[in-house]
Amino acid sequence: MSGPGFNPQQTQKFFNLLTKVALPIGLLVTGVDYSMYDVKGGSRGVIFDRLSGVKSTVVGEGTHFLVPWLQKAVIYDVRTKPKSIATNTGTKDLQMVSLTLRVLHRPNVNELPKIYQNLGLDYDEKVLPSIGNEVLKSIVAQFDAAELITQREIVSQRIKSELSMRANEFGLRLEDVSITHMTFGPEFTKAVEQKQIAQQDAERAKFLVEKAEQERQASVIRAEGEAESAEFISKALAKVGDGLLLIRRLEASKDIAQTLANSPNVTYLPGQNRHSGSGTDGGNSSPNSLLLNIGR
Repeated sequence: MSGPGFNPQQTQKFFNLLTKVALPIGLLVTGVDYSMYDVKGGSRGVIFDRLSGVKSTVVGEGTHFLVPWLQKAVIYDVRTKPKSIATNTGTKDLQMVSLTLRVLHRPNVNELPKIYQNLGLDYDEKVLPSIGNEVLKSIVAQFDAAELITQREIVSQRIKSELSMRANEFGLRLEDVSITHMTFGPEFTKAVEQKQIAQQDAERAKFLVEKAEQERQASVIRAEGEAESAEFISKALAKVGDGLLLIRRLEASKDIAQTLANSPNVTYLPGQNRHSGSGTDGGNSSPNSLLLNIGR
């Protein structure tokens, strides 16, 4: 049974027409989709042709076309990327040192077809560790352990220059090379500590020698001053006799008497004059009575 207005023959014709049109359109859309590829920003493309091999032309950013199945687009990231290289090597004075190098690199765009032919997509993993270890060992062997510390910038520049030349042979460009980590073996660390201790001991000994020399010079100056003073005193005694000594003796006796007078445990007794048989010596007192008389 069929309803009014329904024509099976027309429906069959419509589906046949749709099949004839949709299939080519679908194949065309699929072909266009497979023949288009995008190169994003910071990337470049290399075309591999099944008949002629890798093409020498580098494809820039944007949307491009290729022949499906016959050609394949290989996309490379040409932005700068970091890479760390670590190695253990010996210095010129046979000290072991552990170095870590940080390299900022990117491929040379014009060399991308050659890089794809010789190295593939993981070119940095194949090239940088090998040439990095080779350059590090050759450069570090030219410096002593102490020079690696004091001339670190020079060592870094030498490594960058040598490594850039070697990387350029493989189509790589190095933007920056820097030493991020440097450690020495326990023997060198112990030797550095012993050297610092020896330097401190040497500085201390130098200070003691300088101090002794200054004390010696002070003693010489003091002795010279005392000699000049003794010379002046001798000249004064020769000029005025022993009057000066008597004055000094009286001053000393006065100081002693003043000290004794201030002490509560000292009792003063009157001095006894010793008279000799002659009248000349009768008026002179002993030195002790002179001291007590002055103290009172």
